[in-house]
Amino acid sequence: MNKYRIGLILTAVAGFLAVAIGAFGAHALKSLLTENNRLDTFELASRYHFYHTLVLLSTSLLLKQNHSKRFFLSLVFIVTGMILFSGSLYILAITNYTPIAMITPVGGLFLLAGWAVLLYAAFEKN
Repeated sequence: MNKYRIGLILTAVAGFLAVAIGAFGAHALKSLLTENNRLDTFELASRYHFYHTLVLLSTSLLLKQNHSKRFFLSLVFIVTGMILFSGSLYILAITNYTPIAMITPVGGLFLLAGWAVLLYAAFEKN
């Protein structure tokens, strides 16, 4: 399977989950999130999840045009960052288990690395 197709699959899964988790949080979990005083945390996780899904789509399309390893590496970093950043915030919001928040900055670093590699790829000569 080529890397472009992998990128599109990751984008589709991330987008599906962004909508499903966001809707579940807004409806089924709203009272729990309010009780935990974590509605803002959940919304932040959801927002970053969705924004970075759009980045995955854009990067996947770039990967189709230019088979740079750096575009794919950017995808890997961003997916990892989304899982760690948004995932830890989702868990924190739902469970109120505060030690999980130590993972969030690691996810943020992966997101930053994904953006940095994407920037580097922009200057790469074909």
